Amino acid sequence: MTISKSPAIGFIFLTLVIDITGLGIIIPVMPALIQQLTGETIGEAAKYAGWMLFAFAIMQFIFSPILGNLSDRFGRRPVLLAALFGFGLDYLLMAVAPTIGWLFAGRIIAGICGASITTGMAYIADISTPEKRAANFGMVGAAFGIGFIVGPVIGGLLGEYGPRVPFYAAAGITLLNWLYGYFILPESLSADKRRNFDWKRANPFGSVKQLRRYPLLAGLIFSLFFVYIASHAVQSTWSFFYY
Repeated sequence: MTISKSPAIGFIFLTLVIDITGLGIIIPVMPALIQQLTGETIGEAAKYAGWMLFAFAIMQFIFSPILGNLSDRFGRRPVLLAALFGFGLDYLLMAVAPTIGWLFAGRIIAGICGASITTGMAYIADISTPEKRAANFGMVGAAFGIGFIVGPVIGGLLGEYGPRVPFYAAAGITLLNWLYGYFILPESLSADKRRNFDWKRANPFGSVKQLRRYPLLAGLIFSLFFVYIASHAVQSTWSFFYY
């Protein structure tokens, strides 16, 4: 199977940027949008935002191994495209959300679709040569950084026109990327390398248990766990502090 690697890696990079942007884009407009939907004070709105971030994160925790195993069974391309399309529709849902409950539902769906990050990384592993693998995975870190920069910037600039406007913009960008991927992105996992879906591998707690076999890796993940607690605690509250 021959894959045109440059367009494929570019698409995966853009997809990862969009996934992370999905978290960052709501940060600047969340205070105004929650207050608009609930009529609560800024302090109460911050509590809603915290629970939404929790819902987003717990869905990623649950569905990352599920989507990863689905991509092992059916290929990377259909899982990535389905997640992107779901992201686009989800942004539209949040843009028109009439109640706080609908906004919660939107963040839950975003967490499920955002779990495709693992599939994107698997795609990179599929098409990377040994000498290029480190550089290509370095792009994942760059995508995270760009997403956390671009997301709040888009949300802040477009939020001047209303707290729902950034979601329409994100929906348009995501669906355009889905359309591009539909025609350009090739499959990276050949049929002979696929394996059956296994709920044991798709269980996130089972995946965590596997860390016992790799004590050095477990220590690194344990450290990153606390790093992310600190960083996301700031990201989830700073917009309310300055509101």
